[in-house]
Amino acid sequence: MTTWTLFILAIGLSMDAFAVSISDGMSYRNLSRIKALIIAAMFGLFQGIMPVIGYLAGTTFSSAVQNIDHWVALILLGFIGGKMIWEAVGEMRSGEEEEPAVKEFSFKVLFLQAVATSIDALAVGVSFALMNVNIVTASSFIAVVTFLCCVVGVFAGTKLGNVLKNNAEIFGGVILVFLGIKIFCEHMFFS
Repeated sequence: MTTWTLFILAIGLSMDAFAVSISDGMSYRNLSRIKALIIAAMFGLFQGIMPVIGYLAGTTFSSAVQNIDHWVALILLGFIGGKMIWEAVGEMRSGEEEEPAVKEFSFKVLFLQAVATSIDALAVGVSFALMNVNIVTASSFIAVVTFLCCVVGVFAGTKLGNVLKNNAEIFGGVILVFLGIKIFCEHMFFS
């Protein structure tokens, strides 16, 4: 596999994580640079680890993973996004807060987001096994590209969140729900 091909693949794999990092950047208020880097690092880490797991699993479990990966992504992203929308709308209706809705930084939520957005990389790892790709080089490259994309995504989301204010958490939740639906539809109807 050429470097250019791997780069294009890494960009493609990182787009789901990029979209979620924008959502996180919009939803978290006063996000420190350290937390922004943690978000990007978590997405990069999982995008790098999943191909290794897929590679090790080889073709033994490939059909099982391909049969459920889209369902897992739909459920996780749909639940997280739906919860964000529900909480933001509830706060707006109750009039409890005059300040913009603030989503609390949570490693649990970040972990679920990272898993949900990296499941496709698991299937890519299986294909790497079939093509005899150097998995260490490939997964490291994917992790770095994803990290860089997500750094940009978090900071872009932060700027958008400042513009959207109260609606940022709703908009972020909608992005997550639609991303889950997109992944589901791609696997059900276009693969």
